[in-house]
Order: sequence, then structure tokens, then C-alpha cells
Amino acid sequence: MVQDQVEGAAQTVVGKVQDAVGGLTGDASTQAEGKARQALGTIQRNYGETLDNVREAVISQPINGVLVAGAIGFVLGAIWARQR
Repeated sequence: MVQDQVEGAAQTVVGKVQDAVGGLTGDASTQAEGKARQALGTIQRNYGETLDNVREAVISQPINGVLVAGAIGFVLGAIWARQR
């Protein structure tokens, strides 16, 4: 989703700035928080890109989308039944 990609990119930029400020001031806590924010921003951006890719794949090949969803449901059902 575009919103996730934009928010992820923004978090990454804010994290880089926070990391740099922490490095300049010698504040390890701020620097660590900046690195964590960068990582979360990258994850959020990748999540948005993955959702877009999956959505496009399902739209272009709906039968494959149904088969993949069925396979995932089967595997999750088997795991859930096994744990009971």
C-alpha cells in the first residue's frame, strides 16, 4: 500500500536524522532509537511493497491467488489441528 511505503520512508529518514543527532551529541540512547526507527521504517516500506505486489499478482492471475490462499489455509489448519 502506498501509505505504508510513504510512512516507512519517512520513518527511515527520521531514524537517520535521529541516529546522526545521537552520534553528534554522544547520546547512545538517541542513536539506538534512531537505528531502531530506521529498521522499522524499512520493514514498513517493504510490507507496503509486498502488499502491492501480491495485490497485482492476484488481479492479473486470480486462479493462482485462490490456489495460494487455499494452500495457506490448509497449512494453517493442519498446524492448528496438530497443536490441539
